[in-house]
Amino acid sequence: MRNALVCACLMSAATTLASGQQPGALQRLLQGELSRIPAKAGIYVRHLKTGEEAAVLADERFNSASVIKIPAMVMAYQMAEKKTLDLDARVTIGKADKRGGSGVLRYHDVGLQPTVRDVVMQMIITSDNTATDMAFAKVGGVPAINAWLQQNGYAPALRLNATILEVFRNRFVLADPKAAALTAEDVYALGSGDLDYGTSPRAFLESIQAGMRKPEVQAENLRRLNDAPDTWLGVITPRGVGRLIEAMETGKLTSAASAAEMSRVMRWQQSGARRLPHFIDVPVGHKTGDFPPSIANDVGVIYTRSGPVVVSFLLNGIREPYAEAEDRMGQVARLIVEYFDGQ
Repeated sequence: MRNALVCACLMSAATTLASGQQPGALQRLLQGELSRIPAKAGIYVRHLKTGEEAAVLADERFNSASVIKIPAMVMAYQMAEKKTLDLDARVTIGKADKRGGSGVLRYHDVGLQPTVRDVVMQMIITSDNTATDMAFAKVGGVPAINAWLQQNGYAPALRLNATILEVFRNRFVLADPKAAALTAEDVYALGSGDLDYGTSPRAFLESIQAGMRKPEVQAENLRRLNDAPDTWLGVITPRGVGRLIEAMETGKLTSAASAAEMSRVMRWQQSGARRLPHFIDVPVGHKTGDFPPSIANDVGVIYTRSGPVVVSFLLNGIREPYAEAEDRMGQVARLIVEYFDGQ
């Protein structure tokens, strides 16, 4: 079935190319492909050399997942240029700094001392949640990030709601309202399954753990992922993220040197191999965001032979196997490359 879908997609692309790529061809292509995805699917595409663009649900609000981490990276590089943040300074990861979920820093011993640059990089390339809350703090926290988004014209399309710690803690409150008082160590203990890491009585943590397994709690968590924007890590639109990626790529937010470094970081991405890069043979710099089984996002720049193309591709409310949804993203990315490069 998957091979048939790929063949159908390629035939669609070939037909589009044979037609001479009349105005609106890319728009029709994207509308056709996204209409077949069993999810709320939004995309924004812009060729940075020609200016050609197309979009589907470009101004709809989506659950950002980890895509909303990108503004913190930009802020860190801007602050470094203003000498208000030293990217080469070392920070110490304490016991209360560890976060569950994605990333690698939580697997290292307490006391590890990466540089701020390392922390920012891990926030992007492994979507490291420990690094994320440390980076958020370094640039001034949630209020400062939202103020930056407002001042630079990205709000209300982009908004950060909370830290990683707050998002994780709020999920446990569904199982027990007293979970609102959980320490950072408790939240990590519950997320990792290592209850001995916590500071609260083990029996209390076990009761929350049991509560999280209740079907009604799991159902409510899934509902929130799809339908409760105030509980999300952040809110974004395909066009809003695309505009931010374009400004980063073209050096409108930082010096050329900082823009080049951020571009390299995006190209070092370790996640999302089944998304934008999956079926193409040109470089991609991107940032993923995901909350299986419902959210799969990927945004960045595809460096086609005809020039860089910004792609902001967001899937919320996925209603099929997660890997199938990821493959669909890769298939659409292939069609975008073929459209612009004429293959």
